[in-house]
Amino acid sequence: MTGRFNLLDLFVLLLYLSGTTALGMWIGRSQKSANEYFVAERAIPWWAVMFSIVASETSALTFISIPGLSYTGNLGFLEVVAGYILGRIVVAYTLLPRYFNGNLVTAYALLETRFGLGTRRFTSVVFMITRAMADAVRVFATAIPVALIIGPVMPREYTMPAAIVVLGVLTVIYTYRGGMKAVVWTELLQASIYLVGGISAIILLGQSVDGGWTTILDRAGAAGKLQAIDWYTGFDRPHTMFAGLIGGAFLAMASHGADQIIVQRLLSSRSLKQAQVAIIGSGIAVFAQMALFLMVGLGLWVVYGGQSFPQADQIFPTFIIERMPHGLIGLIVAAIIAATMSTHSGAINALAASSVYDIYLPFTGRSADDARTLKVSKVMALAWGVALTAGALLFKEQGTPVVVIALSIASFTQGGLLGGFFLGMFWDRANQRDAILGMSVGISCMAFIVFAKQIVAAYPSMASTLGGVATIAWPWYVLIGLTITFVTGMLSSFTHAAPGGTAGAPPVPRSRP
Repeated sequence: MTGRFNLLDLFVLLLYLSGTTALGMWIGRSQKSANEYFVAERAIPWWAVMFSIVASETSALTFISIPGLSYTGNLGFLEVVAGYILGRIVVAYTLLPRYFNGNLVTAYALLETRFGLGTRRFTSVVFMITRAMADAVRVFATAIPVALIIGPVMPREYTMPAAIVVLGVLTVIYTYRGGMKAVVWTELLQASIYLVGGISAIILLGQSVDGGWTTILDRAGAAGKLQAIDWYTGFDRPHTMFAGLIGGAFLAMASHGADQIIVQRLLSSRSLKQAQVAIIGSGIAVFAQMALFLMVGLGLWVVYGGQSFPQADQIFPTFIIERMPHGLIGLIVAAIIAATMSTHSGAINALAASSVYDIYLPFTGRSADDARTLKVSKVMALAWGVALTAGALLFKEQGTPVVVIALSIASFTQGGLLGGFFLGMFWDRANQRDAILGMSVGISCMAFIVFAKQIVAAYPSMASTLGGVATIAWPWYVLIGLTITFVTGMLSSFTHAAPGGTAGAPPVPRSRP
């Protein structure tokens, strides 16, 4: 077996880790203000922002879980990814102009101009809780292949925590030092590494089968695994054209229009036009990337003859252990870690930005240009880095693919947040009470739906009690949460007199921290 981690693999991995950390620290060596720390003085070119967005969406989940989706199913996930492109287009021409007109740093400052400071704080706290939970899952996922690959050297109960701690510490070091500049430019390196890893897997899989990829595609096609379009119109399947284009579009609207981790990158662009090109271009790039890793899953299915695995997330790591040569193993492990470090660093910076701009500055009345604000920003980055690492250490492994867990966590709150933005843009009667009430009800209802699914998975006998609620597929979560939020806020608005003003979009926000 060539798969056991050796000195060459260790050298490749350590070279990557040390190089990324050093690059991030060097790029961010001269931070002078909180604005520079969080939005890089709005000087990042569109192509760097675009690849940064792609890298931020790519974690160990892409490497581990996406091949597992096509191994156990087909190419239907591409329907959801196609919906992501549509959602990005909507965000580019609706929310982005408002963010740039207001010279904002966080997405939730826009809600303050429409509803008040309380709404801004509420949405920011919801984002922070959700992002922390989802990112902890992503960091945990990274430890799975690392534990499998170097497991012979160290028992897994020690390997998993060790991998999480090392990953967390190295990411915190350069994110703390370099801010958004370090995040974006290291993500370009990280994106290159994991794409090389994915392409290497494609080549190696082709070499593992007589006839190469022609044989792989023939066998996959005969088994129906090349199916990428499903016209089923029910709500219980996630990978259909109906759920993908509609549900996926609204999921992208929420993740790219109301989630600070993406909005912050867009606000680092040199202009509105460049930000629009970056967000739409990222959708096309993500589609190609997902197709690549789904093809890896098809290759694995042929190589292993459809063999069953305890968990879908173990399939690709097993191939790495058993079939890849030394050196390439180190590169693949580096690619997996690179993917997660990019998302992890972006989450730390975004969480720190929300903490400073949405909570700290409005509470203290300080200016973003105050020297103390930069110090507080770095302390917040350090604190969130420690919190996310601790959350990953506490996460318990489940049978559900980690990509589904992470997307479900994000989806059940993002619908409520997006619903708050929709209330501000399309319902003039709504005030702060209506917005907070609507978002609270929407998020609570979606939490019930998500947990009902988990309850039925653990206790099948509860299926009849919970009815069809537990069968709703995750791409619909954002749209359902948005609808509940909007309708609740709309109905609440009829309990008070309509405010003055013209119906339509919220007023253009003034420049403020």
